[in-house]
Amino acid sequence: MAHPKRNHSKQRRDKRRTHYKAVAPTLGKCQNCGATIKLHTVCGECGYYRGKLAIEQETAE
Repeated sequence: MAHPKRNHSKQRRDKRRTHYKAVAPTLGKCQNCGATIKLHTVCGECGYYRGKLAIEQETAE
């Protein structure tokens, strides 16, 4: 198995890690109710996904 003869410097290690960062999720609006949702997910307000009913919402009585 390969074994390095010399240690990599902290600068070299950190240069490799510059691309590891958190990104904000892409947000959009629900086509049915207009609520702000994460893309490619079912709307939590109305239960629609891409214009079609995906989840039946329980009615509050």
